[in-house]
Amino acid sequence: MLTPQDSDAVSPPERDGVDALDPQTVTVVSISDIHGYLGDARSALLTLADHPDYDAVVEKDAARRLHWAGGEEYVLVINGDLIDRGPQSERVVEMAERLIEEAPPGHVRVTAGNHEMGVLVPELYDWSRWYSGTRSDEERRAFLQAVLDGHVVAAYEGHNVTYSHAGQPDPFTAREVNEELVEGTQRLLGALGDSDEIETQERVVESLPRVFGYDGETGRGPNAGLTWLDFEYMPEDAPPQVVGHTRQDTPVRRGNVVCGNVIRNNRRKEGGEAVIVETPDSIAALGRDEDGDVVEYVFSLPTMDEPRA
Repeated sequence: MLTPQDSDAVSPPERDGVDALDPQTVTVVSISDIHGYLGDARSALLTLADHPDYDAVVEKDAARRLHWAGGEEYVLVINGDLIDRGPQSERVVEMAERLIEEAPPGHVRVTAGNHEMGVLVPELYDWSRWYSGTRSDEERRAFLQAVLDGHVVAAYEGHNVTYSHAGQPDPFTAREVNEELVEGTQRLLGALGDSDEIETQERVVESLPRVFGYDGETGRGPNAGLTWLDFEYMPEDAPPQVVGHTRQDTPVRRGNVVCGNVIRNNRRKEGGEAVIVETPDSIAALGRDEDGDVVEYVFSLPTMDEPRA
């Protein structure tokens, strides 16, 4: 479960945001909620290669496996929920591992979604029928280490927006929430396989709700953390963000927040898969139409009353 073998650990500040790279030359690409649907993810990520105004971020080989093609000019944010629901969770994880290993350090970022939480704190979810709920202790140990190595984060700061799986209505910095994820992960790793593991998972969720918390019967209530919050509860004046989690037919924007979770709502028809593309001066979505052609949706830049912390 996401255990890159040949990639160095990513530490702050590269772990946390594009400003640690060469921000004026980097384009950020985001895809969310792949959920084991490898073909749809492949199609979405190849939209840049199929659009005349963009260079490729990935390329496919003869076996249709994706490989990094973005050099140092791109950062790819896989914005949570790689796994579960679809039939190819293992192959999606392998794709993410391969891209992490092939890209320059810090250029492929995986944010934890609520289904990755099913690997971190599995005793609190009844997901034994899904990929996340059937990981062995050794697989979980390796995934926890991937968090500590900075390959899996809670959030990542782009040029004008912050990327996380579900977002938050109030301001936060990627470094703050990433440190909270690391703190909780260290505690979970220390208790792995011990008699008090369930209690440790409960205490982590209770003490670090901004990252690990869920709310209400569905988990998606207004007090949920940034892996669970439903887009319904994102206010118009929320800080600038790109999120997934809540299903949409096309990428949408509410106030300062863009939601790009479109794969599952388009599973039963041609086209619809999309990525979000951010430069210092623009934010847009590239998606497929019913003929497989690439369509660009351009959003105005979010309004920021104050610089981000």
